[in-house]
Amino acid sequence: MIDDVTTQLRRGVVEFCVLGFLSARPMYGWELSSALIERGLIASIGTLYPLLGRLRDRGLIATFEQQGASNPSPAGGDDGAAAPSGGPTRKYYRLTQEGEAHLAAFRTQWGPFTQNVTEILEKGLES
Repeated sequence: MIDDVTTQLRRGVVEFCVLGFLSARPMYGWELSSALIERGLIASIGTLYPLLGRLRDRGLIATFEQQGASNPSPAGGDDGAAAPSGGPTRKYYRLTQEGEAHLAAFRTQWGPFTQNVTEILEKGLES
């Protein structure tokens, strides 16, 4: 039963958490999924990509490709030399102006909403 509640809560807010992360800076999919999984907001990376597609279709986020930073040599050399070429090309996600407006509207509603829910859960009808 608690798992059902957690699932419903996640569904309601994960979209806005993604927008919140992207409001700080562009991120690539694996990076986003790691941050969301770490916070218990998604169960696996497989749930993120359909959401990113829906957000893109709605014009809230956009994508661009960029070569990632190079990593230390995986050959085990102790010189820490960078790999000959840069890291892999990654698809990054960024917030659009429409996405910023959508997130701003959510932020204005979130505080009062959570305050009301907390009061009801703590005090019942007395609130």
